[in-house]
Amino acid sequence: MTDALSYFAAKLAHETDASDVYAARRAGAQFVLVDVRSDEAWAQGRVAGALHMRRQDIVHRAPAELDPSVPVVVYCWSPGCNAGTKAAIEFAALGYSVKEMIGGYEYWLREGQPTENDEGALPRVFDERVMVVRAPVGG
Repeated sequence: MTDALSYFAAKLAHETDASDVYAARRAGAQFVLVDVRSDEAWAQGRVAGALHMRRQDIVHRAPAELDPSVPVVVYCWSPGCNAGTKAAIEFAALGYSVKEMIGGYEYWLREGQPTENDEGALPRVFDERVMVVRAPVGG
């Protein structure tokens, strides 16, 4: 039991998910959400309000642009992408408190959380395969 408890506690100390990130932002938690995907992926769409910093640029940009006392949450495309993990290593090596948003942009989208591109807000679509979707009351 101690091994399982230690493992899962350590895991949650270093990762979060789309629902928790959304709730933390709504509650006013202070952290920087960083999209580490390519320029093309960023242009296609991203989490509303995220900062774009490709994984390869973290070592040079982070110290100049981010306050090391503010926690960082990183994300990439999906559960099949490990760029978020690589980016978390880069931030941790620089001394930042960092978590990876598991599920990445894919699960942020599937949960219908706010997204945007260079033209503005994108439509919110909720995927009933990953969450409970209820009809509006009275409608």
